[in-house]
Amino acid sequence: MIGLNTAAVYVLQTLGSLYLLIVLLRFVLQLVRANFYNPLCQFIVKATQPLLKPLRRIIPSLFGLDMSSLVLAILVQLALMALTLLLTYGTTGNPLQLFIWSLIGVTALFLKIFFFALIISVILSWVAPGSHNPGAELVNQICEPALAPFRRFLPNLGGLDLSPIFAFLALKLIDMLVINNLAAMTMMPEILRLLM
Repeated sequence: MIGLNTAAVYVLQTLGSLYLLIVLLRFVLQLVRANFYNPLCQFIVKATQPLLKPLRRIIPSLFGLDMSSLVLAILVQLALMALTLLLTYGTTGNPLQLFIWSLIGVTALFLKIFFFALIISVILSWVAPGSHNPGAELVNQICEPALAPFRRFLPNLGGLDLSPIFAFLALKLIDMLVINNLAAMTMMPEILRLLM
């Protein structure tokens, strides 16, 4: 029975985390004003549309952003955590604490999206500079808002772009100072780390 629960948790976390990533990517793509004619964007839109359509009727947009995709990401994270706790410990725990954990988990994933997009962007700049692949264009569109503030202050070094280094540092500092401190303030941070 324990083996079945472990397998169920593994499948739940793998598939649930994948869908959570897709939902949060939809919010990020709107945030960075990505080209929604990109085939990858079209896939993300089609994958999230069935659950977002009813939410849009009750959750208004804010500052031109579709807040329903952010709310859906929090709800998916909440359901994942509750089901994982239920399968692992036989209880879902405190709903308020689950909600706080969900906010922390979504924020951590939000930062990871930018972190890994920056890594991919740096690798692509070495391997395939100026690529017009839909994936490469999407990664560059995601990275540009994170890099633009640093590019304004850093001098031009003749083709060497140091802005990703400073963006990595900023993301890591936010993760260390904000996410880790919020996780430490919750009652059971080890469970939170297991679920994120």
